[in-house]
Amino acid sequence: MNNLFSKEQEPKFTPLAERMRPCKITDIYGQTHLLGENMPLTEFFRKGEFPSIIFWGPPGCGKTTLAMLIAFHSDYKFIRISAVESGVKDLRRIIDEAEKLVAIGKRTLLFIDEIHRFNKSQQDALLHSVETGLLVLVGATTENPSFEINSALMSRCQIYRLEKLNLLNTISLIDNSLKNDVILSKYAIKIDNYEDFFNISAGDARTTLNTLEIAFEMADKSKEIIIDNVLLERALQHKVVQYDKKGDNHYDTISAFIKSLRGSDPDAAMIWLAKMLEAGEDPKFIARRMVIFASEDVGNADVYALTLTISVFNAVTIIGMPECRINLAHGVTYLASCPKSNASYMAYNKVEQEIRNGLCLEVPLHLRNAPTPLMKKEGFGANYKYPHDFEDNFVDESYFPIGVKQRAFYSPGEIGKEKTFKERLRNLWKSRY
Repeated sequence: MNNLFSKEQEPKFTPLAERMRPCKITDIYGQTHLLGENMPLTEFFRKGEFPSIIFWGPPGCGKTTLAMLIAFHSDYKFIRISAVESGVKDLRRIIDEAEKLVAIGKRTLLFIDEIHRFNKSQQDALLHSVETGLLVLVGATTENPSFEINSALMSRCQIYRLEKLNLLNTISLIDNSLKNDVILSKYAIKIDNYEDFFNISAGDARTTLNTLEIAFEMADKSKEIIIDNVLLERALQHKVVQYDKKGDNHYDTISAFIKSLRGSDPDAAMIWLAKMLEAGEDPKFIARRMVIFASEDVGNADVYALTLTISVFNAVTIIGMPECRINLAHGVTYLASCPKSNASYMAYNKVEQEIRNGLCLEVPLHLRNAPTPLMKKEGFGANYKYPHDFEDNFVDESYFPIGVKQRAFYSPGEIGKEKTFKERLRNLWKSRY
């Protein structure tokens, strides 16, 4: 472990991204919310004591580096495994080894890359060792832990989300490499446009450094090396998509994409979709935004929109690039062309505001569940009117909290399925609609 960060001992054939792996936390870019002054990880490093942690973030943001630094600065025995290649048998062997080490006063840090790929039984095999502190677990995942890590394991770990590098982080990363790398520092290298790197990498530090290294290898080293758009396109064998010069490409472009969908312009939306995909945007990020859009901006004007976008997201997840761009295009043209309504979204916002203003939320007795004799005796569920026992499966009943006057939060529009809903609700709740 002592040689892990010794740059002068690394062979020159080691990739640039590995040569420039940070030796200390101050060399990590873009994670000030965790590594700034008085932030949690900073305090852990200062004390040399670490809880079990799951790092959640996109590729190339520093998850593996942080795990290595934790092991290095805490003097833990560092064991690294991949969830793709390891199973319960491997975990039991590691736990046995950790028990021997703890007997001589040495703690073990187990780093599991892609921990979201562990199934439930594999995750369960870690619970006791993590809970007792026999293992300090550091997991790395690109997926939302809430969906991929079981709750028992999550409750035993701190969850920290890492962010993509922004443009300024990317510039600093490149300049530091040009100045301090054992190979690049020997040459006069000029970067024509840092935003080209940012557009290519989408905030991934590893991709940024890999791109820099490939361009350097292809450059004429007999003179000053200028890494420009032409050299990058030659190195990468595809055209570098040019974003605007503000450094907010990711947010500006997705904003234009959503607004084009909302404005029912499939042609403009397709341009922004292609721009994002050509620039290396995560297709699952685009698909997620489309699922949100289906409820936020289409709603009950076209109830099929949500079903379609979830299908698109599943297709993107299963198929991946480049073929999934066809699925995304399918969803984009549908969302842009179908009728729009934000009535459901607005209804929730209105209720949310009422609750924050102190709306009473006590459930009336007739709406309460009564699973036991005692609760029935206390009147839970009494006098509840079962709608299916009445004509048209409807009965004029109050379902509002105690003391809350009935009022309409949901205001259906006049387009698509919502027009039907509006007419029905007006007939059912005449005093409200």
